[in-house]
Amino acid sequence: MRLRFLLNGAVQEVEAHPSRLLLGWLRETAGLTGTKEGCGEGDCGACTVALGDLDEEGALRWRAVNACILFLGQVDGKAVLTVEGVAQGDGTLHPVQQALVQQHASQCGFCTPGFVMTLFTHWWRLGPTDRASLDDLLAGNLCRCTGYRPILDAARAALALPGGDRHRDEAWRIVRQLRAWHDRPPLARGFVAPRNLDALADHLAAHPGALLLAGGTDAGLWVTKDLRDYDHVVHLGEVAELRRIGVADGHLQVGAAATYTDLLPHAQTHWPAFADLLRRLGSELIRNSATLGGNLGSASPIGDTLPVLLALDATLVLRHGERRWTLPVDRFFLDYKRTALPKGGFVERIDLPLPPPDLTLHVTKVAKRFDQDISAVLLATAFRHDGHTIHTARIGIGGMAATPARARSAEARLEGAPLTPATFQGAAAALASEFQPLTDLRASAGYRLEAARAALLQAGAAAMGDEVALPLEPVA
Repeated sequence: MRLRFLLNGAVQEVEAHPSRLLLGWLRETAGLTGTKEGCGEGDCGACTVALGDLDEEGALRWRAVNACILFLGQVDGKAVLTVEGVAQGDGTLHPVQQALVQQHASQCGFCTPGFVMTLFTHWWRLGPTDRASLDDLLAGNLCRCTGYRPILDAARAALALPGGDRHRDEAWRIVRQLRAWHDRPPLARGFVAPRNLDALADHLAAHPGALLLAGGTDAGLWVTKDLRDYDHVVHLGEVAELRRIGVADGHLQVGAAATYTDLLPHAQTHWPAFADLLRRLGSELIRNSATLGGNLGSASPIGDTLPVLLALDATLVLRHGERRWTLPVDRFFLDYKRTALPKGGFVERIDLPLPPPDLTLHVTKVAKRFDQDISAVLLATAFRHDGHTIHTARIGIGGMAATPARARSAEARLEGAPLTPATFQGAAAALASEFQPLTDLRASAGYRLEAARAALLQAGAAAMGDEVALPLEPVA
């Protein structure tokens, strides 16, 4: 493929294979070895770079991303900033670099370039410096030797230090170049990024075997860990309609290529529990790339957002060629990583019904780590009740079957029943008898059953006001 982008302010026109990832190209071809390779799966942050594009107002936006799982074709027509491009031309350190030095926030230094780049994007947008915000910001950058206190101190100090004006002063040059490229056809071949829905639908219908790429946070691992090679990649991220999020017809309509970062404030407004999950399932680095459409397309039984979509009765808008239709999300998953989407089709939009005042969403994620870990079990419940009777109940669950699923037996025990501990005990027993989970490296079958049952009891306690103790009894 052939593509063009800005690298530390300089225009690049390069030829590369469609499966080429940004990190390998930076280190091996561009010779920029400040960006490190650690985990190769988007967990450690040593590979962090800033990816620049234009926001809805046409202003320059820098977002931190994992270069180790970002396809090189995804930076076509964009700007990339690495640690080598942060300081002034004369070597004067940027405020985030100076703060890290002053706070003694680097020891072996392997992780430091990644911290610099994440903090640079935070500095760029003048982000908040309270502890919770900084913990969330830096959850995707790991340090094994310095300790996080001086790094957090540096994050707070950076915004108060002078300097860094070059980046703000030169932003107009980057904006002008990105605008010029946006108005021209992309150069990439083999890595195709259509600009509108019809072009995307036509191309996929003609090439149903191509890799359909949303954010790449799964597909990047298929390259780094499974060593897969793709000759034809179709990227959704340049279709403006697929990146839109808005309210219409009583629904929050989420484009399949909208990132979790863009979804997060909407989730916070309508379903705070969903927003909390989005913060846990991946770091800001992951959320800046990952999408609901990608999670649906991967169809993993442990895809974290999928039980929430089931609990909220989401509807999918699907497209294949000229055909466009809707499908309830609970009819989308057919078998292990197999969906109702035909080859050459794609998810266009996810419609989430806006919550009525009496709806309570509760989400429990069980994993070995709090942040950035694959779930053993994830349970999402959506109850409508009047304080006495449960009128509707939806329970979405992941990690308990070959697909994300609804716990229909438990739902049936809850709907129309009184809002009491006994009701939820009966529903938890029904849930435990409904699923036969597998034992694997993450959890045993028995653990998964206990965790799912406990999660439902926890949701029941929350629905009753959290003050009710619901005793746990072993699964027979």
